[in-house]
Amino acid sequence: MKKKLVVLTGAGISAESGIKTFRDSDGLWEGHDVMEVATPEGWHKNQELVLDFYNKRRQQLKEVKPNLGHIILAELEKDFDVHIITQNVDDLHERAGSTKVLHLHGELLKVRSVRDKNLILDWTEDLFTGDFDSNGHQLRPHIVWFGEEVPALEEAIDITETADYFAVIGTSLQVYPAAGLISYTPSTTPVFYIDPKPISIPNIRNKVETIAKFASEGVADLRTRLNSF
Repeated sequence: MKKKLVVLTGAGISAESGIKTFRDSDGLWEGHDVMEVATPEGWHKNQELVLDFYNKRRQQLKEVKPNLGHIILAELEKDFDVHIITQNVDDLHERAGSTKVLHLHGELLKVRSVRDKNLILDWTEDLFTGDFDSNGHQLRPHIVWFGEEVPALEEAIDITETADYFAVIGTSLQVYPAAGLISYTPSTTPVFYIDPKPISIPNIRNKVETIAKFASEGVADLRTRLNSF
């Protein structure tokens, strides 16, 4: 039976494909205050702005490709039972070939009803005011905005609790509850932390191997280390 490798990924792995992150600099995401485009309050204040913002992100996603970090994680399925838990809303893990991907913060290529959070549709083009579900309710981006619950969290915890190896790649470990997942790893599970600017991880029982590299180079290093076990 293959050992279970659970990988928590963040914006750092997608940044190498050309998708910008906002936490590295001034709190802006593609030139926008995140509170204006990634909160329920922003949606109610200016729905047109929010829809336009995600339309542009959706179009941008079509122009980028998975990088070596995504590809190596997919290739690791040959030797491990790999589960990706990602904070990213892009589909680059899937396009690289990963088959078990759980999106904590939603998916850019899906939309959902404002009235029924379980009514979710695949959506690859622009979304506008007046695009309704089958019951006549407006559709919104299928994104978990700041201040909203994370529906996939319990599943992510269940996956993490059975990890033989746990890797953290390209995330600042500042966004909760995702950052708290690491505390659910079994105490004997080795943890690998890949980030060019790693921080200390507080209150962790596990042995942590830090790989101070960008995602693509760091994942290649991770593969080498895993093969040594």
